[in-house]
Amino acid sequence: MRPLHQSFALLPLTLALGLATVSAHAENTPLTAQQSDPQVMGWMQGFPPPKEKLISQPESDFFSFPKLRWTVCHIRELMPTSEVSRGIGAPSKLDYALDKNIDAITFTPTGSKQKMTWRQSLDANYTDGIMVMHHGKVVYERQNGCLNELGNHAAMSMTKSLTGLLAETLVIEGKLNDKALVGTIIPELKNSGFGDATVRQVMDMTTALDYSEDYADPDADIWQYSAAASPLPKAKDYTGPNGYFEYLQTVKKKGTHGVAFNYRTINSDALGWIISRTTGKAVDELLSERIWQKIGAEQSAYMTVDAKGTPFAGGGVSAGLHDMARIGSLMLNKGEINGQRLFPAAVVDSIEAGGDKKVFAKSGYDQLKNGSYKSMWWLFNNPTPIYAARGVHGQTVYVDPAADMVIVRFASYPEAGNGKIDPTSLPAYSALANYLIKK
Repeated sequence: MRPLHQSFALLPLTLALGLATVSAHAENTPLTAQQSDPQVMGWMQGFPPPKEKLISQPESDFFSFPKLRWTVCHIRELMPTSEVSRGIGAPSKLDYALDKNIDAITFTPTGSKQKMTWRQSLDANYTDGIMVMHHGKVVYERQNGCLNELGNHAAMSMTKSLTGLLAETLVIEGKLNDKALVGTIIPELKNSGFGDATVRQVMDMTTALDYSEDYADPDADIWQYSAAASPLPKAKDYTGPNGYFEYLQTVKKKGTHGVAFNYRTINSDALGWIISRTTGKAVDELLSERIWQKIGAEQSAYMTVDAKGTPFAGGGVSAGLHDMARIGSLMLNKGEINGQRLFPAAVVDSIEAGGDKKVFAKSGYDQLKNGSYKSMWWLFNNPTPIYAARGVHGQTVYVDPAADMVIVRFASYPEAGNGKIDPTSLPAYSALANYLIKK
């Protein structure tokens, strides 16, 4: 297996994979959350930092554990980015009603017989920052590790959900036809595997593409994709595609679109291209114009870019904890925030309705049985709709309308796959929702 830390070019893909199974740390027992805290480790401390505490270019191991616990808050120092501007207006105020009893809430992790407290779960999942909102007020907040209220944190594949939100908004507004074939919108993709897929199939990741994200295979397509996506200068003998858009044109079809859910980051980049071609604006610009400048954001967000300046629509966003909580509130309130409507309620209604469960079931996500995927948001099996934006190493915006609750978490779990975190996180979220409902 090729470790993530062997190649800088892999970072765009590492940020992208929402439920990858690849490990992002050395093959030894990882340090605990307390032991691996960036302040404890001493990363980048000193003027200058000693050599053994440096995390920088051209070294390519900055996304391996435990260094990743510093890196997730410092992407802009390691990669080129574009700004998702918050504009020049004043930020909106967050109302607080902190509940000191939340730390003591208990639950039983999936597959375990031993109870755990909410507070214990945060360290178990290497939480860097978490905020809980209930009835529109902040009832819980904690930031530690590399994160404070002034900092940004990599959102990983939660970026996909922001891209999907933009696309769903364009669909509901009648500006994008989700039944249209991709090749009719992006002629450059007409002869690719995307050409005869519908926009909706791209949005819901039910495309049938000859593309492998098998990290154990050194010849898998993911390596070519990551090489194309790298913003660093290409080697003199490199003859492959340069950038996301060029790579997408090389992807071929395999099978029948619409039959099965296949989580592939290239769908998000294709959707980003569709959005840009439809609106005449790059994803980062549209995200700023339609969302970030209107939610009362405290900070601008940032997106990593390829060598041509194309923003990474599948995983490139870094943002502040408070602002991602505002995104959760925007979804919970179906497009309204601070007394202003940013998009029709039908956008969230469509996402809440979820995708085809039978199609999703073929994907094999055991922790998300009877779930679905719609417009790049994950839907959970629940009597009432619960949906989330998710990203590797534990990132989430979790929206539970029935509980009138939003949870936003930034984390730096040693392994990428959320399948290792869900057995603790999902029962914890459910226990918190039940507690808040009963208050």
